[in-house]
Amino acid sequence: MAYELHEVLDTVRMTESEHFDIRTVTLGVSLLDCANASAAVVCRKAYDKIRRTAAHQVHVAEEVEALYGIRIANRRVAVTPVTLVGGSFGAKDFIHFAHALDSAARDIGIDFLAGFSAFVARGMHNADHAYMEALPEALASTRHLCASVNCASTSAGINVDAVMRVSNVLLEAAHRTADTDSSGCTRTVTFCNAVPDNPFIAGAFHGPSLGEVVLNVGISGPGVILRAVRDLPVSSDIAAVCETVKRTAFKITRAGELIGRQVARRLRARSGVPVDFGIVDLSLAPTPQERDSVGAILLAMGLEELGAPGTTAALAMLTDSVKKGGTMASSRTGGLSGAFIPVSEDIALASAVGSGQLSLAKLEAMTAVCSVGLDMVALPGDTSPEHLAGIMLDEFAIGMMNNKTTACRLIPVVGKSAGDIAHWGGLLGSAPVMALPHAASRVLVRRGGSVPAPMRSLTN
Repeated sequence: MAYELHEVLDTVRMTESEHFDIRTVTLGVSLLDCANASAAVVCRKAYDKIRRTAAHQVHVAEEVEALYGIRIANRRVAVTPVTLVGGSFGAKDFIHFAHALDSAARDIGIDFLAGFSAFVARGMHNADHAYMEALPEALASTRHLCASVNCASTSAGINVDAVMRVSNVLLEAAHRTADTDSSGCTRTVTFCNAVPDNPFIAGAFHGPSLGEVVLNVGISGPGVILRAVRDLPVSSDIAAVCETVKRTAFKITRAGELIGRQVARRLRARSGVPVDFGIVDLSLAPTPQERDSVGAILLAMGLEELGAPGTTAALAMLTDSVKKGGTMASSRTGGLSGAFIPVSEDIALASAVGSGQLSLAKLEAMTAVCSVGLDMVALPGDTSPEHLAGIMLDEFAIGMMNNKTTACRLIPVVGKSAGDIAHWGGLLGSAPVMALPHAASRVLVRRGGSVPAPMRSLTN
């Protein structure tokens, strides 16, 4: 489908007045050919390959940004999950690997590198155990590294032992980074049904089924959608609201694919690396700016308060309309594509949590219809591992039973209690620490084993 002048002009208008941007161009790099019995060799080969492959990413993104007048907010890299590359590693080896990846990210000038990841839905092998042991120190001693652990899937069920292990890892990482409001946990995501082409941090990784080097684009646009919904007459019915969101999502998806293809083409020409264009992830990813809020869109749709009855339905309509508009615009949509509800990164959501309008239980209900799950949720620093595990089990059950991606980015903030404010700054913003129920279902989460996969897993 050819790009026409009016589309470019519409995009320029959205950029100037409605906070539209390309949230990230994420270069996926396979490290499978870096595997070696020697951890030192793996670290060196991985560092060299990332430097060689992504050396021009920042400059090329700046060129395309200037050419089209569309801001590209972040340049990022995702690599093959490290436990697939370091199958013979011990804990110290994974820490050295983390430092090599962090150094590569720093030296090519990007903000985050993801793929320090493990997949343990069916069980844990030796490398997974070593990875878990290394993870708290890896997070505490790096700045750019992002980690993820897939603990569950519709086909495998939920690995309760792994969930408990991750809960303890998160608490240790929280204590090791206590001086920055436990920021290590802001770079750690746990998943059910993780997707291999997700360009968004912190859960990105380069799946082994993808090509050697792939450029994926994550676009945002809450400000554009918000403006379009606010411009509707109050008399407009729900179908008109959904149609407006679809049409707007169509426009921003087209812009995202244009930018992604240009960045991939120029990287190929500049570096000689065979960079494929992958997917456009159309996800409404908010920032702490007032007009760049998914929560504000829900209010504009007609909610009196976030968390009021109807909130989940409004979010469902928004997510579905975004997906439909994006799918009509491009055959290369993928990733998570929908609406994110990260509490600290969305000023309207953070405000609703702080005032008590939006509870943890209501947020959980909303994750059944949003892109991902419980995202950037601050919890009391004395939260028990059983509490964390129970929250994750509930979230993963939603994903497992509904065959969708769900995730948790939970931050137990050491030294803070319910009602205090955790500050991370920049894109991560701030969030009120949420209260937890007194009961923690300790017996259930300590039983261990696995929650069996549902009947819908038998669809082969």
